[in-house]
Amino acid sequence: MGGGPSMSLLCYYCLVFVAGVVAAAGAGTSVPPPLPVLPIPTAAQLAWQRREVIMFFHFGMNTFTDVERGTGAENPALFAPAALNATQWMDAAAAAGASLAILVAKHHDGFCLWPSAYTAHSVRASPWRAGNGDVVGEFTAAARARGVDAGLYLSPWDLHDRRYGQEVAYNEYYMAQLHELLTRYGRVWEIWFDGNKGTNATKMTYHFQEWFDTVRQLQGSINIFSDAGPDIRWVGDEKGFAGTTCWSAVNQSSITIGSAGIEKYLNEGDPRGTEWVPPECDVSIRPGWFWHRNETAKPLSQLLNIYYNSVGRNCVLLLNAPPNATGLIDGADMARLREFGAAVKRIFGTDLAEGSRARASSERGGGFEAGKVLDGREETYWAPTAEDGRRNGYWIELRRPAGARAFNVVRIQEH
Repeated sequence: MGGGPSMSLLCYYCLVFVAGVVAAAGAGTSVPPPLPVLPIPTAAQLAWQRREVIMFFHFGMNTFTDVERGTGAENPALFAPAALNATQWMDAAAAAGASLAILVAKHHDGFCLWPSAYTAHSVRASPWRAGNGDVVGEFTAAARARGVDAGLYLSPWDLHDRRYGQEVAYNEYYMAQLHELLTRYGRVWEIWFDGNKGTNATKMTYHFQEWFDTVRQLQGSINIFSDAGPDIRWVGDEKGFAGTTCWSAVNQSSITIGSAGIEKYLNEGDPRGTEWVPPECDVSIRPGWFWHRNETAKPLSQLLNIYYNSVGRNCVLLLNAPPNATGLIDGADMARLREFGAAVKRIFGTDLAEGSRARASSERGGGFEAGKVLDGREETYWAPTAEDGRRNGYWIELRRPAGARAFNVVRIQEH
C-alpha cells in the first residue's frame, strides 16, 4: 500500500474468511460456522486490535535533563513543569484518532510520576504542585473526562532504587508499586512491561509470572504487554514497522523477555505459533522518546508510511508524543497529530466498495454469502466451501453498479 497526504480514495473489503472466530449466521440458517483455526484472540485482545492507533506519553525526569536515559541520581527538584495540562494531552490523543493513551509512570531512572509510598524519589519530593502533585492521577482523570482509555508503563529496570539487584526485595518493591497503580486510578486498559535494560545493568531476576498474576488479580480485563505478552507483544523494533508478513501467533516458550536476538521472530510472528499474542508497533513522532528542544516531528508522509506498515500489517500503532518541559504537547507536534488523524480519516472515510455486488468462488451457505464482505459489520463474513480451496483457490469479485472509481489503498480484513 502507498500514497501521500492527498490520497482520499479507498476500496474497503470488510471481512474476508480465514477462520470463524465469531459467527453471525442469518436467521433460521441450518449452516454452522466453520471451525476456528486456533489460537484465537480473547475479547480484550480483539477490542485492542480494533483501536488501530493508540498514544504513548514519555514525560519525566529526562524531559528536564535533556537525555533519553537518565542515571537515577537526578535531583527531584529538577521536575518543575510550569503549565502541565493532561487535558491537552488527551486532546492530542483524540486528534490523532487514538482511543487509548499510555503514560510512562516510571522510566529507567526510577523517578515516579505519582506519590508512591515506597520511595522518596517521586513527584512528592519535587517543587511541582508544592509536592502535592500526581501526574498519574491527573492523566487518568483527564483520560476519563475526554473518553480516552488509560494505560500505564512501569519500568522494571530501575537505576535509582538500591533494592535493584536484590531479587526478593526489589520484586516486592515492584509489585507494591504495581498494586498502587492498579488500585488508585480506576480501570487501566493496558500495562506495559519494558524488557529493555543497559548492557552493563546490575543483574536482576524479575518475577514476571508473579507480576502478571498480580495484574490479573487486580484488573481482570487488562491487556498485559511485554516481549512475550501474554496479551500483546513487542514488534521487535522502535521504527513502527512490522514484518511484511506479521502473524499474531507466536510460541511464547521461544521468547525470553529482554533477550537480544529475538527481534526478527517478534517482528514476523509464527504461522505455527500456539499462543495468540499480537504485536504492538511503538514509535515516536520525534526522533527521541522524550522531548528535546532541537528535535521536530516526523512529516505527515512518514507518519502515513508508518501507519501502513503497522496497522496495515496486522498491528496496533503506539505513537509517542512527548510533552515538553512546561508540561504541554509542543504546538507543532499537536498540529502534526491533527494532520495525521485527519489524513487517516479522509483516506478511509469513503468506502468505495459500498454499493458493489460481490461474487465469490463458492459460498458456504446461509449467513456466509459473498455479500457479507460489504455489509459493514465486523461480526459477519464470507466463508467459501472447504472443497473450493483444494480445487482452484479462493477468490472474491466486487463489481460496482456503474462508474469506475480510481483508488490507491485497499484494506482487507481477515476474520
